[in-house]
Amino acid sequence: MIEENKSKKPGLGSLIKSILAAAIGVQSNKNRERDFEHGSPLAFIVGGFVFTLLFIATIATVVGIVLSNN
Repeated sequence: MIEENKSKKPGLGSLIKSILAAAIGVQSNKNRERDFEHGSPLAFIVGGFVFTLLFIATIATVVGIVLSNN
């Protein structure tokens, strides 16, 4: 039964949580090991790319709003 839990891939919520934690540098060693052992590298690469694009778009939008109010 323990082996069944270890062979499961991380779900979408776990994937998002890991990407956000890694982005701000607070990923726990336990979660990082789980991601490397059971996670798909492609999922983390795509997730990181999407997060980066959303982060840049958010910053650009906030800067645009602040500058347009002056």
